Amino acid sequence: MRGTGFLAIWSDVEAHDLTDYRHWLTREHTTERVTTRGFLASRVFRVARDDINRFFILYELETPEVLDGEAYLARLNAPTPWSQRIMPKLGNFMRGGGVMIARGGRGEGASVVALRIETLPKDPRGLAQALVGCDGVAAVQIGATDEARTSVRTTEKGMRKNEGFFAGLLLIEALDVASLRAALQRASELAPDAMTGASEPEVYQSMFALDARIADFG
Repeated sequence: MRGTGFLAIWSDVEAHDLTDYRHWLTREHTTERVTTRGFLASRVFRVARDDINRFFILYELETPEVLDGEAYLARLNAPTPWSQRIMPKLGNFMRGGGVMIARGGRGEGASVVALRIETLPKDPRGLAQALVGCDGVAAVQIGATDEARTSVRTTEKGMRKNEGFFAGLLLIEALDVASLRAALQRASELAPDAMTGASEPEVYQSMFALDARIADFG
């Protein structure tokens, strides 16, 4: 990631809405977002489970100020017809953004865990460096959520059910699932306070990515 800000979103989609959702996400929504001033890239992941259609989206932002900036709020207050159809259907919706306070490693891994944490680690940089040193781990990022910037009331927010708040994000990216699980165990040993009360450590697989530098290509 090049920017200092992030926006993380989780949601569930019913099976009968899955095709419409995936087309909306990859053919309109992510393009709309990454062509908004301050957005740099979007990455979409799908949970590695057969019993639920759960997605995790990570947006890279130039700075956390983008979250309540004029350009993004204008988008949120003018949802497209397609967005108006999709947004009310998203279940277990969680959304939070802020500043990335620690990073380790380079590149991206195909298998990731994106944990919502309630307590930030005491030494986020040390934790990121320790985890990225684990076998098969490509990158680690730790973010602190800005509740004020994330909770601004908008038209889109009013279309969805209640969104919970979380203090931070721990993102671990690995080359394979075994490496990911080993890194999670190491995180529990190094930062038990942060890992206690964290969201379920579900494994996600990369599904789609879009960089702002190519979003308008052609």
